[in-house]
Amino acid sequence: MSSPSDKEKILAAFGGKKGLFDSGIPALVFLLAFNVTKEVSQSALIALSISAIVTILRLIKRETIQHALSGVIGVAICAWISNRSGKAEDFYLPGLWTNAIYACAYSLSNLIRWPVIGLVIGPLVGENLMWRKDPARRNVYIKATWIWVGLFASRLAVQYPLYLSENVNALGTARLIMGYPLFILAAWLTWIVIKAGPSLREELKPKN
Repeated sequence: MSSPSDKEKILAAFGGKKGLFDSGIPALVFLLAFNVTKEVSQSALIALSISAIVTILRLIKRETIQHALSGVIGVAICAWISNRSGKAEDFYLPGLWTNAIYACAYSLSNLIRWPVIGLVIGPLVGENLMWRKDPARRNVYIKATWIWVGLFASRLAVQYPLYLSENVNALGTARLIMGYPLFILAAWLTWIVIKAGPSLREELKPKN
């Protein structure tokens, strides 16, 4: 069983509260701005500006800028694509690509018995890669990784048809609903699966 302190490590591995805010706020800002301005370029610029401000604030407070910076880069790419095409729905296109890539990568990692969640969480909880020598423990990480495959696949199943329909408001709303809530749910289920699963065999645990 994982110790209570492992819960925070696991949740922190997925960005924590600040990481979720920093990486998710640009999509919300773009949706709100587009509903007001009806202009793709202006809405994208507003979203990019907000993301940049968040990054600067993190720097001033000497906090991690990893997620804020990734937000700036992500918004810049989204803004470039939507501005180039002139279609507001294209602002969300990179997110669809990302979910497709993640779904394939996580699935492949399970099929080759190197689950991504094990690679991320194992070192955080002090197991390193020893879990690969314990079939029961490895299966726990495989099960946890399938949770994330389900997350990415469900986003694609819902959002891609909305993208094709060019319904920006519905797409943006689905992006928000399937962003924070599903991400938090997947992280919580990951914790539950790892907590409830068998511990790493004693003889495989790293010696202090």
